[in-house]
Amino acid sequence: MDHMSIITQVSNPKEEEIISFNQEKASQSNSSLKKQRSRGIFSTFFCCFRNYNVEPPAANTNTSSLPPPVEENGSPPKPPAKYLLPEMKISDYGKKCVVIDLDETLVHSSFKPISNADFIVPVEIDGTVHQVYVLKRPHVDEFLQKMGELFECVLFTASLAKYADPVADLLDQWGVFRARLFRESCVFHRGNYVKDLSRLGRELSNVIIVDNSPASYIFHPENAVTTHCAIFGRPRRKITAVRESWRYLWSWL
Repeated sequence: MDHMSIITQVSNPKEEEIISFNQEKASQSNSSLKKQRSRGIFSTFFCCFRNYNVEPPAANTNTSSLPPPVEENGSPPKPPAKYLLPEMKISDYGKKCVVIDLDETLVHSSFKPISNADFIVPVEIDGTVHQVYVLKRPHVDEFLQKMGELFECVLFTASLAKYADPVADLLDQWGVFRARLFRESCVFHRGNYVKDLSRLGRELSNVIIVDNSPASYIFHPENAVTTHCAIFGRPRRKITAVRESWRYLWSWL
């Protein structure tokens, strides 16, 4: 199977059921999420292809010390010497920290040429440079600017920095993201790259994550705002998902 067919998104009929279930059971640490996506060699660059047969670990809301990540082999490595985020800037004191996903939340990327792509990013893979075509989600510029005014914003993606960093350079023209976190900052848990919010260095009660994938925030579902995937051919969702996120985020102010 070539990389174009691997990257192509396929709608899952159970997607809505899974997201709804996760939101209803957000306060329960033993929620079970069931969703299947295709995987391939180029999924190493994107966080779009995930296994949703994942169970969360025991709840841990203690932010006084940095917990070790949970590894696939069951042997937690030595924890890093510091939290993932630097100390909060004085200008951000009193603000909530909003962790924002990249792929299928803010943009949709494909190795297949797209005539109306907003960005074209060259990515080197095994000695060969491939062009990645990136479409911005409708109203994403407005969304980011407003988020930057109201929150301490952090980009957190399970994609590799060699792809995600140049995309973020082109996407964030206003310096909205105070920090950028990539795959190496995730916890590899039962086949998924999970964004462990307890490792950020912020009080969990002040952290919100905006992500299209329940597997990404399975450790802290009660902190999540789920947005629909930015998949081609579903224009209503592309527009309304951002608006839905806005309405929910305003309730945290």
